[in-house]
Amino acid sequence: MGLLDKVKDLANKHDDKVDQGLEKVGDQIDTRTGGKFAQHVDKGVDEAQRRTGSGDTVQ
Repeated sequence: MGLLDKVKDLANKHDDKVDQGLEKVGDQIDTRTGGKFAQHVDKGVDEAQRRTGSGDTVQ
């Protein structure tokens, strides 16, 4: 099993933690940019969460 496969497997097993981390990163970007790109950041976070594990687990 290659490194990329191991990373994908971990992301799938810990989808809730990955989604929480992505939310925190998005919030940090919003804070640092003064929310100027909030709509784009939210869209990117949502898409990243959709692609990890079984989907977005953060409400």
